[in-house]
Amino acid sequence: MSKIAFLFPGQGAQTVGMGRQLAESLSSVRAIYDRAADVIGYDLAKLCFEGPADRLDSTVFSQPALFVTSLAALEWLRQESPEVVLSCEAAAGLSLGEYTAMVFAGVMEFEDGLTLVQRRGAAMQQAADATPSGMVSILGLERVQVETLCDKARGDDVLEIANLLCPGNIVVSGSNAACERAAEMAQPMGAMKAVPLAVAGAFHTRIMRPADEQLAEALADVTMRKPRIPVVSNVDARPHDDPEEIRQLLIKQVLQPVRWEDSMRYLLAQGVDEFYEVGPGRVLRGLLRRIDRKVACQSVDV
Repeated sequence: MSKIAFLFPGQGAQTVGMGRQLAESLSSVRAIYDRAADVIGYDLAKLCFEGPADRLDSTVFSQPALFVTSLAALEWLRQESPEVVLSCEAAAGLSLGEYTAMVFAGVMEFEDGLTLVQRRGAAMQQAADATPSGMVSILGLERVQVETLCDKARGDDVLEIANLLCPGNIVVSGSNAACERAAEMAQPMGAMKAVPLAVAGAFHTRIMRPADEQLAEALADVTMRKPRIPVVSNVDARPHDDPEEIRQLLIKQVLQPVRWEDSMRYLLAQGVDEFYEVGPGRVLRGLLRRIDRKVACQSVDV
């Protein structure tokens, strides 16, 4: 029998129109968007279904939108294939997606998770506005080579590894000037390509201070429980049972690299042989294929 894990996408997976079909076909999905509107104070369904894209892409809005739409996809899967949801034995989420995974695992309630995500997005946007910064995907280099690239391109600015996604796909974050230097230097150092990402700032670096402090204040007010299934942390690529430890890791996650490849390898080592990407896009499915081509991953897209 297969061992199933669910994967929840992070920022960047959002698209205008996401969730519309599911909400039109299932009243229980529409109810999730209605509950969300009550929590955050605006019509999230309208934003997800109709845009505009520039507003949906803003960190302040994209994080709640992805969180809710991924849970909408989960609700659709629960209605269509309840046995799959009941059989799921582990979960992970990329950055923002870790909060979706926590709600699925029963660590926090939907309303608390959404409030946290809303405050997280606003705090990260505020930190990004304070320091013009960005992210660049470096394709075709291994970690030690990307570390060397960062050392050479950093100068007096901030430039750090932010996402370790899969073999040959590592994202660096930093000030705009350092990101530009890294993009210019990557191919001469052997990279296939350097792709600047359409994000608001240098996520998962110290540029995100004091977003971590604001998130800590928000998390302090939230009741957290032991997860009913393991949720792999972005920070150390391991699951944790203790709610207080989980709380501290979610704070650290804002400043530290996302160890996605290590997280997937951990799940594979635990015997997971069937994955579901639950939410918008197919990015996580593509990353998983780069990590292990043989493993099955189905998309529960929206």
